[in-house]
Amino acid sequence: SKSPSPRPNMPFRYFIMKSSNGQNIDISQQKGIWSTTPSNERKLNRAFWESSMVYLIFSVQGSGHFQGFARMASEIGREKSQDWGSSGFGGIFKVEWIQKESIPFQFAHHLLNPWNDNKKVQ
Repeated sequence: SKSPSPRPNMPFRYFIMKSSNGQNIDISQQKGIWSTTPSNERKLNRAFWESSMVYLIFSVQGSGHFQGFARMASEIGREKSQDWGSSGFGGIFKVEWIQKESIPFQFAHHLLNPWNDNKKVQ
């Protein structure tokens, strides 16, 4: 799907995307795609269409770091990818990586999530 036209009066949205392994992040950075569980798809697609920009902040489970962030560049489609080797994922969507660098969680400890009991963002 095509990227929507910019909506300057709409909010930006941010999501932390947890990956079970670093290989998924590598694939995403190389191919510019991502896939998530079907339970996340509706929330991400809605944010994509109702926001001016959706940023995805990636972290490998248990790493203690963020591995970078990307902009969601398309809605989630029905096409699936064999790259992740798991039947638990839904359709793929395009992402444009902005930063591909490992950043320790401690650098973001000043950020609190008001939708998660003001817990630290990590």
